[in-house]
Amino acid sequence: MSFSLPSFPILQRRSPAGRTRLTLPLFADAAAIFDRDPAARSWLEVLCCYPGLHAIAAHRLAHWLHRRGVVFFPRFISHVARFVTGIEIHPGARLGKGVFIDHGMGVVIGETAIVGDYTLIYQNATLGGTGKETGKRHPTVGNHAVIGAGAKVLGNIHVGDYARVGAGSVVLQDVPANCTAVGIPSRNVCKCNTVSTPLEHGQLPDTEAIALRLLVDRIEVLETQLRNLEELGD
Repeated sequence: MSFSLPSFPILQRRSPAGRTRLTLPLFADAAAIFDRDPAARSWLEVLCCYPGLHAIAAHRLAHWLHRRGVVFFPRFISHVARFVTGIEIHPGARLGKGVFIDHGMGVVIGETAIVGDYTLIYQNATLGGTGKETGKRHPTVGNHAVIGAGAKVLGNIHVGDYARVGAGSVVLQDVPANCTAVGIPSRNVCKCNTVSTPLEHGQLPDTEAIALRLLVDRIEVLETQLRNLEELGD
């Protein structure tokens, strides 16, 4: 879908090659919506009607204050944003540019979570911890990753660039780049093209069905061999 940027010269600058580049991550966040959501039709609609964008905008302010040692207002901003949007992002979490939270209700992003550039997160997803450990206890998500609806990514683990987490999956181990995590607990499937089809959740592999098919095929081979041995014995 093609779109044009609004004319705000103060928020833009020109690169040495003469191309206009965005200087604020929030504009990259809004632009990513047009790339990822076919329902986005105008800038006015995106700015007014996308709670994921509102939650990220509030978080960027809260995170800015948090990094400067302000102790109350960042959490208060996060709390208000949660009440308004249904999305909870701790002020300590680090979000890259172009992050898109689609629909958004029920999304939780923990304090030490790191989300890479142009990552897509669907509703009810959680980037959380696994206990009361201290230090880095939340996931690190790479660039261009997709976290499916209802997915739970827990603990100090890494989700690689262009990786996908299938809807409803519970991820407790690292997901390599360009791989897909599916199931409870998740299993990594790396024989799928996550770069060219990042949103095709209907094409996620059924790892249990594949394993059962392999077992059935093996049993059939063994039964055939057993019959041949019985015939030779007769």
